[in-house]
Amino acid sequence: MTKRTKSIRRHDVWLKNLKTVLLTSTVTACALFSVISNAAVVKSMRFWQSPESTRVVIDLSTAVKHEIKILSNPHRIVIDIPESSVIVDLKELEIKSDLIKKVRQSKPVKAGDLRLVLDLNKAASPKSFSLKPYQDYGDRLVIDLFDQKSEVAKPQPKVAPEKELQRDIVIAIDAGHGGEDPGALGPTGSREKDVVLRLSKQLVDVINKEKGLKAVLTRTGDYYLVHRKRTDIARNHRADLFVSVHADGFKSPRARGASVWILNPRGQKSEVARWMKLQEEKSELLGGVDSKITLSDYDSSVRSVLLDLQMDNSIAESMSIAKNVHGAMQRVAPKMHKPHVEENNLLVLKNPDIPSILVESGFISNPQEEKLLKSKNYRLKLATAVKDGIKNYFKSNAPDGTYYAARYRQNIYRVQRGDSLSKVAHRFDVSIKEIKVANSLKSNTVRIGQKLIIPSAN
Repeated sequence: MTKRTKSIRRHDVWLKNLKTVLLTSTVTACALFSVISNAAVVKSMRFWQSPESTRVVIDLSTAVKHEIKILSNPHRIVIDIPESSVIVDLKELEIKSDLIKKVRQSKPVKAGDLRLVLDLNKAASPKSFSLKPYQDYGDRLVIDLFDQKSEVAKPQPKVAPEKELQRDIVIAIDAGHGGEDPGALGPTGSREKDVVLRLSKQLVDVINKEKGLKAVLTRTGDYYLVHRKRTDIARNHRADLFVSVHADGFKSPRARGASVWILNPRGQKSEVARWMKLQEEKSELLGGVDSKITLSDYDSSVRSVLLDLQMDNSIAESMSIAKNVHGAMQRVAPKMHKPHVEENNLLVLKNPDIPSILVESGFISNPQEEKLLKSKNYRLKLATAVKDGIKNYFKSNAPDGTYYAARYRQNIYRVQRGDSLSKVAHRFDVSIKEIKVANSLKSNTVRIGQKLIIPSAN
């Protein structure tokens, strides 16, 4: 064998060994990269407290699997996340919760995993789920902690006394979104959840200044409520009307205008079916505050008919209220999105026992309307308009036993030739001021054929 041949063979062996080394290194690098890419990092943690629970939101670099354990003596919740780490300083977390004492790391069962511990002030029941990236948020792990004692002692509906006289008309005001759900975002960073909560609180204030009307909030702070919970709160307060308050958002900043919505009749069948199934589990009141009908008193075919009729009535009543509110809002809002009430199959409006409307206060994605919605004075004008629309409806459609029924549900008098406001007041033994208030008159002038609500005499 020549020297040249030996040299060539040694070179071939060297190349073969080099390829083996490179291949092994590549496989190792790929495996290492795979481990690194699958690992998740806890970037931050946020806390939202509601009257019944605390929500813990863990911001992650990627989606994860997790396990939760409940431990006692002392009470704590353990969260195990495989192949993960934490970069946030747990001691610097702003914990907005009466339930959670502190958050800390603990030694995991398997090296490389992450174990987070929530030290609690009292026992709690956890429920967890994952959220996909949305707007400015990435992957998130959400853990809802429910106070075990509050779960046992759930609030019962406030039943009106049998012979209660002249009760208030109750209006449930529901500020949309909240907590982890910011809703639509404005050009300067305004969040729908914040704007509509402020507007809802102002709406409650102006309504509660009206004798005979009483408004209650479903959401009083920055936390999220599922849609069914919102209407359950309204039902617990024996509400006569449910008003959901929102601010629209759109990809184009040119979209503008306030709007009023009711349930699309196409959403009726699914809700009737849900109530039929729900009735199998518990008795449900039909017809709101004044009704003494319960679905459990009837067989399934009759229940279905009753629910259909009730839903028809609820949608018709919702439309009448919405028209009043729409008419009042268009005198204040720079623009209404549509010249009429709109319809949609929205879950929050599916209430066969409570007339329900949704008020879109404007497009927060529009720079001009965002600026208006950030203005306390404009929100007050808008809230007053919504209140006026509600008030105007109930003047003519007050439920039995309410102050409004006693005050406004009286004769409708058509003005005749030769009538004056003072003559009409004298004829029905009421004051001119009472007639003007009942009919929202700004002057003493009346015209032939004009219809006047004649309030009860003092």
